[in-house]
Order: sequence, then structure tokens, then C-alpha cells
Amino acid sequence: MLEPQLFKLLERTADAGYSVTAAGEICSWNGAAERLFGYSAAEVLGRNVQEILKARDVLDTQALAGGADAATRRWKANADAIPHFDLQVRTKAGKQIWVNVSTIVYDNPRTGRRLFVRLVRDIDQRRRHEELLGRLVDAARQVVALTDEVNHAPVEALSAHERRILKLFAAGSNATAIARKLDISPQTLRNHLHRINRKLRTHSRLEAVIHAQRRGLID
Repeated sequence: MLEPQLFKLLERTADAGYSVTAAGEICSWNGAAERLFGYSAAEVLGRNVQEILKARDVLDTQALAGGADAATRRWKANADAIPHFDLQVRTKAGKQIWVNVSTIVYDNPRTGRRLFVRLVRDIDQRRRHEELLGRLVDAARQVVALTDEVNHAPVEALSAHERRILKLFAAGSNATAIARKLDISPQTLRNHLHRINRKLRTHSRLEAVIHAQRRGLID
């Protein structure tokens, strides 16, 4: 397959797709990339992708969004697959967003040029939800720690059903999924949570999960 045919294929994917040389020079930029990043192909072709996207990785270090020394730095030529990775990039409008990137290495058999094809998905909302949940968990742990210092009242024993509910919440399941799994109505699940909070002397679902984990009531 010649490079123009490769670029044509990239236009058919719903993912934002672009290709870069090992030095990071942008060689193709599909319509989905234009919509996600805000730059037209005419604005970016021939320019360095790091200059355009200002990418940073999960460790908050500068991470070239293209090239062999960036997200492919752990990849070896004989490896089965190149792992996907998360980056925070900057759009043309100046907004910082999180994206997940997959890589295909393409070696042109005629010219010997190697291209790194990047397929990019917007995961900004998911990452921000995860960050918010992490902050909520940390806050709940602090509340529990303070509560434990001043309140040593014994808790009532939880039933096996109540422990199962807490385990499902601790595993990240939401209320709708738990009610469906247990074949109970949302109101019945709320009643269980009310009893759990009463037994554990807690005031919220998250606080109940943290309390139960700290006291060894659930795994």
C-alpha cells in the first residue's frame, strides 16, 4: 500500500487519525482530527506534531505525540503490539483535553520511510470523572479518619446481602446496575442503603464503603 492510499483509508475512520515521521513531522491529518483538535489539515501538514498539540503524558512530562521515542519508546521492532497510551493535548481553542492513542507503524516498501499512524479517541470526560471520583474518595477517607478519632461506637452486624451491596459499590458498579444484578427495585436498594448507613453510623454510600473496608466488613 502506498502512502496516499493509507491516508485515504484514514479518512474513513471515525477516530481522529494522523500520521507522523519519526521526527514528528505531520504527513496526514483526517477530518476527524480536524474536528477534535480544531486545526485544519492545511494548518498542520509539514509541521511538528508536538508543536501543534503540546502533548503531556500521565506523569505530566512532555510527550511527543508522534515518533519512535515517545509513546513507542517501550516498543521493540519484534514486539507483538504497541500499547495504547493516554495524553493530555491542547486544541486550537486552547482547551486541554485527554485522549487515548493507538499506533500503527507503516513502512513504505518503496521509499523505506517509516510512518507512525496515530488513531486518537477523546476520553476527556472519562478522565475528569475518574479524577473527581478520586478526590471524593480521598475526602471520604479523611472524613472517616476524623470520625474514627472521635466516634468509637460499635456497629451493628451487616447481613450477607448488605455486604454484597457494599462490595458491588466498592467495585465501581452504579446503583442502576446493582439493582438490576440483584433483581430488586431502585427503592428497595435505597432502603438497604439506609439500613447500612444506620448500622455503620455513616451518612453516605461512599462513607459506608470506606468504613466497611477499614473495619474489615468487606474485602
